[in-house]
Amino acid sequence: MLKKLFRNYDYSLIVTTLLLTAFGVIMVYSASMVWSVMQLGQASSYIFKKQLFWCFVAIPAGIVGMLIPYKMYKALVKPITLLTILMLIFVLLFGKVSHNAQSWIVIGPIQIQPAELAKMTVIIYLASVFSNKQSFISDFKTGVLPPLVMILLIFLLITIQPDLGNGMIIAGISSVVILCSGMRTKHLMWLLGLAVTAIGALSLFLLTGQQASRFTAAYKPFTVADSHGLQLINSYIAIASGGITGKGLGQSIEKAGFLPEPHTDFIMAIVAEELGLIGVLFVILCLAYLIFKGFVIGIRCKDVFGSLLAIGISGLLAIQSIINLGAMTGLLPVTGVTLPFVSYGGTSLVMMMFTMGVLVNISSFVNMKRKKHKNKEERNVAHQAH
Repeated sequence: MLKKLFRNYDYSLIVTTLLLTAFGVIMVYSASMVWSVMQLGQASSYIFKKQLFWCFVAIPAGIVGMLIPYKMYKALVKPITLLTILMLIFVLLFGKVSHNAQSWIVIGPIQIQPAELAKMTVIIYLASVFSNKQSFISDFKTGVLPPLVMILLIFLLITIQPDLGNGMIIAGISSVVILCSGMRTKHLMWLLGLAVTAIGALSLFLLTGQQASRFTAAYKPFTVADSHGLQLINSYIAIASGGITGKGLGQSIEKAGFLPEPHTDFIMAIVAEELGLIGVLFVILCLAYLIFKGFVIGIRCKDVFGSLLAIGISGLLAIQSIINLGAMTGLLPVTGVTLPFVSYGGTSLVMMMFTMGVLVNISSFVNMKRKKHKNKEERNVAHQAH
């Protein structure tokens, strides 16, 4: 069975993912050198070594995702969902506060962000539920409403940390999977109205003062240039000064104390400054390829669970990339969301690598089915010819 899996893996997904990860590790080193010394009082390679450690954890996680048959997640959906909810509750009670959000579980030198795990949990949960409910997906009360209650619980547990960025990603992933689940158009319209109402209520009652100020920083940064708008303004300077070919790897000026935490959610500004438009296009094209291939795998997969799982993974990659790049360019408020495979962040890298492993696993089953069908057709043609 393993030999068949290896023969049918989509190796373009593996190569692209590893290229992005390697690129990300290099850029984290470049972007964090000054920050490690000036802000943390450590060696210039301090953050780089931490990211390199997580990279060596992420690669085995990706291999595990590739080797485990994706259908096993459907059988394990209940314990996976329960464990995720317990971790989200635990982090609210005992988690570490950083950047005004209580989002991390600390185990010795290791910090884990349960919200990152929740993204994949939501995809597995919704793919499992909707694949089981296909016979009565048109019934809103029994086919649609129960899973929404569970997703709302996970969404609220993340949002009240507060972590609005990952909360929005959860909402976005859910929307993508629901849209592709076969639900009636009328029910989709109801859910759209409900989502708009929920976002409005969230803006009025749950947004903290600091989160609200991010809208001003995104759309009127020069009015708050000495505070919340500082990061975006320096991002603009980095992007503008990079040109087409950039200043050269390691030659950024903005990372020298001007752009706050340049190795995290604004790392693409450093990519633009050092490697120019060429570097930016490399990252965007790699991400676009992974997203496109994921949706193609989802469309080709005849198993509903596998199809929704692949589509959910591609949706996650697309939504998180859009939110990060939108914040970096001022199109969206800053939410602290990492750029997949490129930004600094251990839990994010491990989970993203695992999700890509799952996508590669689905692709192998799709390719096996397609080859089997093709061979069957060729035999039928040969039989008719004789």
